[in-house]
Amino acid sequence: MVSSELACSYAALILHDDGISITAEKIATLVKAANVGVESYWPSLFAKLLEKRNIDDLITNVGSGGAAPVGVAASAGAGVGGVAAAAAPAVEEKKVEEKEESDDDMGFSLFD
Repeated sequence: MVSSELACSYAALILHDDGISITAEKIATLVKAANVGVESYWPSLFAKLLEKRNIDDLITNVGSGGAAPVGVAASAGAGVGGVAAAAAPAVEEKKVEEKEESDDDMGFSLFD
């Protein structure tokens, strides 16, 4: 990530953590206080992006991007395919966790 984007991201997280509303001026002030050179459009871009988003949800759902495309595809299929797509039950994937082998099972260890 470019330092301008990273600086604006951190500034927005700092403002959110302190309970202060996120605006372009406040992001620019924090970035300037950190002595980071940022193009003038980055703070306003981040402020517009985050004004309609729940930042707590963004923080807690960082790694869960895989489920959204499936839901979008299912709803798009329901609109086109009609009843047949809507009647199909959602398939849940079952994760099979393999038991990790320990070093003892392999016949060697780190300190041999």
